[in-house]
Amino acid sequence: MSAPVERLRIAATHPSLPGHFPGRPVVPGVVLLDRVAAALERDGARLARLGAVKFLAPLLPEQDAELHLQRDGARVRFRIERDGVPILSGDGELA
Repeated sequence: MSAPVERLRIAATHPSLPGHFPGRPVVPGVVLLDRVAAALERDGARLARLGAVKFLAPLLPEQDAELHLQRDGARVRFRIERDGVPILSGDGELA
């Protein structure tokens, strides 16, 4: 089962950004993974464990991205894309 595509945009005022590369902020991977977990919860599931996660390119504050989820029983695959190009991909197990 797939959840709808969810748009992402991390504000430049996000509290994690000031210490994450001052002068050239990059959205931390943990913030992106938190968005994955939150999207699953809105879809009625809970992430129990992450499997493999690949960070392919950085996401900068105020950039638009899309989160894609693909659920298959107790497994989930996810990816975040910017302009149709994957910047993060991974999988995990649902509780």
